[in-house]
Amino acid sequence: MNGFDWNAVGDSLPLLLEGFKVTLLATVLGTLVAAVLGLAVAMAGRAPSKLVTVPVRLVTEFVRSTPLLVQLVGAAALFNTVEPLYIGIAVLGVHYAAYTSEVYRAGIDGVPKGQWEACRALSLSPRRTWQAVILPQAVRNVLPALGNYAISMFKETPFLAVITVQEMVFEARKYGAEHFAYTEVFTLAGLIFLVASYPTSLLMRKLEKRLGH
Repeated sequence: MNGFDWNAVGDSLPLLLEGFKVTLLATVLGTLVAAVLGLAVAMAGRAPSKLVTVPVRLVTEFVRSTPLLVQLVGAAALFNTVEPLYIGIAVLGVHYAAYTSEVYRAGIDGVPKGQWEACRALSLSPRRTWQAVILPQAVRNVLPALGNYAISMFKETPFLAVITVQEMVFEARKYGAEHFAYTEVFTLAGLIFLVASYPTSLLMRKLEKRLGH
């Protein structure tokens, strides 16, 4: 390509890979937070008391209705003594928990009513019913959707650069500013995202087809 500096590609690659480690760490930990918190929110939404369900619903709707970027900047301003990476992981986790909670809810609702009735007939405790019967079936059904949200989170980690988390796009922007090689470095960053996310997307599709049978 005319005017494309291949030397900049080779020079910036180590820096981008270092940033990619931060990107990957934020994605993995953020996904864990979203998976656990989303399940807790889904179960809280089924509580018999409105004192629990109403606040949970309001908070969830607030998170869904505000942009991730705004949440990151707001959290960074409120907790300015906390390491930005920790803030980023927490915000990503909470943001996606609002969506995974709906996935869990659909999975729980998809468990046949006969399963619930069988548990009551066997006099299983609520805890045993959830642990041994309901959650294993519900989680199995929603794994592909959770995987797709993890991929979406991975692709939204560049927003963390706004709060100075030194992930891959932060490093790309920094290198581009120092060496006037924005085209080269952002092209390379895009290719790294593609190489990392596309195989995972294919895996999620195969998993979805397998679980659908």
